[in-house]
Order: sequence, then structure tokens, then C-alpha cells
Amino acid sequence: MSHDLALGELSHACERLEHYRGQVARCVQLLSVEELWSQPNAHVNSVANLVLHLTGNVRQWIIGGVAGIPVERDRPAEFAARGDHQAAPDVLAGLTAVVCDAISVLSELQAAELTEVSTIQGYEVSVQTAVLHVVEHFAFHAGQIVHATKWIKDVDLSLYDSQGQRMDGSGHP
Repeated sequence: MSHDLALGELSHACERLEHYRGQVARCVQLLSVEELWSQPNAHVNSVANLVLHLTGNVRQWIIGGVAGIPVERDRPAEFAARGDHQAAPDVLAGLTAVVCDAISVLSELQAAELTEVSTIQGYEVSVQTAVLHVVEHFAFHAGQIVHATKWIKDVDLSLYDSQGQRMDGSGHP
């Protein structure tokens, strides 16, 4: 991969993480504390649990795995939290901070570092794979959060018009 292409992809990954973080924040801020933590059944995570999970994932894969900063993660606790009933600002604070930190880490990477290998969550992966994993994982759960918010609030959260064009005029897909 060329140096310029690699750096362009890292820049794009940072843009996507910030975009998805913004979508998650927009949804979380629409929900009451009860809605934030609600689960229709035992097989569905609450929006708050998904936010805690995204926070842990980005911290483990980017801060720990890519930056090499020791992190501790209790992944089962991200899904098991039930009675915390933190309000939206408290739930979002950790996600906002870790995405900001992750973007800083990714912005400092050099193209040659993308091929370095690290063991993250028991997987041996290149830095490039770790970055792709985090963006893909974040997008997946952001979509779940948007869907849950639409269902709970009966609200249109579309960012696109009927022709698939951004309504905010940003020019970014």
C-alpha cells in the first residue's frame, strides 16, 4: 500500500469513527434514562450496554492494541450492566473520550506501522486489521443504536434524502 493511500485510509477511519460517535450521541441524547437502559428481552442489549461495549472495544483495540498502552477491560460487564441507570451524559462521556484518544493515536501512525502485528483480544492482527475491525465494529453497533432509537422514539433519524444524498450538504457518505 502506498504511503499516501495508507495515510488517506487512516484519515478516513478517523472521520468514520467521529461520524459514528456523533450518530450514537445524537441517539443517546434523545432517550430518557429508562429508554437508554431498556431491553425488550434478555437477548437484546440496551443502547447503554452497546455504548459501554463500544467504549471498551475501542479502548482495547486502539488504545491498548495499537498504541500499546495497558488497558483493562471487563467485556462481560459491558453487557451485564443493568442497574447503573446512568444518564446520557455519563454514558457518552467514556465513548467521547476514547474516540478522541483513538483518533489521536491513529493520526500519529505512519504508513509503515500498519503492517506491525499485535495480539488483541487473543487475535494476532496487523495494525491495519485492528483499525478496520474497530471502524466496522463501531458502524455495526451504531446502526443497532440508530435502529433502537427509531423504534423507541418513533422518530426519523435519516441523514440522507430519497436520492441517497446527505441532507447536511457535507458531501461525505
